[in-house]
Amino acid sequence: MADPPEVDPFPESRLESDAGATFVLKSKGKWWHAGFHLTTAIVGPTILTLPVLEHCEKAGRRHIRFRELAADVLGSGGMFYFVIFIQTAINTGVGIGAILLAGECLKIMYENLSPNGSLKLYQFIAMVTVVMIFLSQLPSFHSLRHINFASLLLCLGYSFLVVGACIYAGLSKSAPHKDYSLEPSSSSRVFSAFTSISIIAAIFGNGILPEIQATLAPPATGKMVKGLLMCYTVAFLTFYSVAVSGYWAFGSKSNSNILKSLMPDEGPALAPTAVLGLAVVFVLLQLLAIALVYSQVAYDIMEKQSADVKQGMLSKRNLIPRIILRSLYVMFCGFMAAMLPFFGDISAVVGAIGFIPLDFILPMLLYNMTYKPSRSSLTYWVNLSIILVFTGVGIMGSFSSIRKLILDANQFKLFSSDVVD
Repeated sequence: MADPPEVDPFPESRLESDAGATFVLKSKGKWWHAGFHLTTAIVGPTILTLPVLEHCEKAGRRHIRFRELAADVLGSGGMFYFVIFIQTAINTGVGIGAILLAGECLKIMYENLSPNGSLKLYQFIAMVTVVMIFLSQLPSFHSLRHINFASLLLCLGYSFLVVGACIYAGLSKSAPHKDYSLEPSSSSRVFSAFTSISIIAAIFGNGILPEIQATLAPPATGKMVKGLLMCYTVAFLTFYSVAVSGYWAFGSKSNSNILKSLMPDEGPALAPTAVLGLAVVFVLLQLLAIALVYSQVAYDIMEKQSADVKQGMLSKRNLIPRIILRSLYVMFCGFMAAMLPFFGDISAVVGAIGFIPLDFILPMLLYNMTYKPSRSSLTYWVNLSIILVFTGVGIMGSFSSIRKLILDANQFKLFSSDVVD
């Protein structure tokens, strides 16, 4: 566990002895590199921390970690540990979910090529984990820039392929029955609504915006805005097109993984096999990039404690601990993905416990405390309203997502070969 920051008006003066900052969060990137990272991570309302980051930088305090920013503004060592806990929950949850989905993609391809094959989901997850162990040795966040550019292209590619496949399936003679009705029970609808809000928070959230900004060569002011514009353009083109076309084609019975709706367990695929196969390959490759991005905070924490900045990044003294610690972290994520294949439920729990407080509550609090808008101003009351509303949403979302996790556990056994939706 990292130590809380000491009172220090110029944190940059400590970076020379900070191996996590020097090795993992090295500041060498251009604005388009930040755009690639942001697109892979998907930025949510944490963008409201961006003015706070720039305000601190102009005051001579460039923060490269979310936890240090929160501790500086709120003046609390406890907040430092709170943010570490939330970020760890988010990063580990996303890592588990990405490995799980990547394993499911391999399983989908395998079952289409060999319908009577004997391999199980946990075996494909093990394969993905081995690949991730090798990729995890890329030394810094900045070294992912080319991978994340490929991730951006892959995201555009599979999104458009899936949209085309959904339109094809919805218009075909074998189109599934479209049911747009809600659940009959009002209580079930309420719980489902809060669970959905938690999932949306997980999808559009991002708890590593300061760490992404840290990869930019200083000064960072202005560069992140360009990266954000790139990110939101891609997000708009992909997320909404897939959501609308998928719901139109399959209604409320759509699977949490739309590819499984397009390739049902019984009967033929509802779109050309070549199109669906290419989409699955694109998804698989992008999931590896997502898992890499969300692992960087964990690697930063580990190397801040284990590495010696006075020796080279690739020195034996630093290389051996890096290989061991990163491999163990990836193996843990892979093991949890194989043991508990609850993708939708994992997303909901991570969204409620992690993304909602970090993306919808803390940024507004940091903004109000940094800029101190008048209590009679619209900005103050909008931010306060968001804090109060999403505190309630987070509590209800946590309750409903954990409730769904418990209900789904009755349908499931350890190391199941089927992902519970």
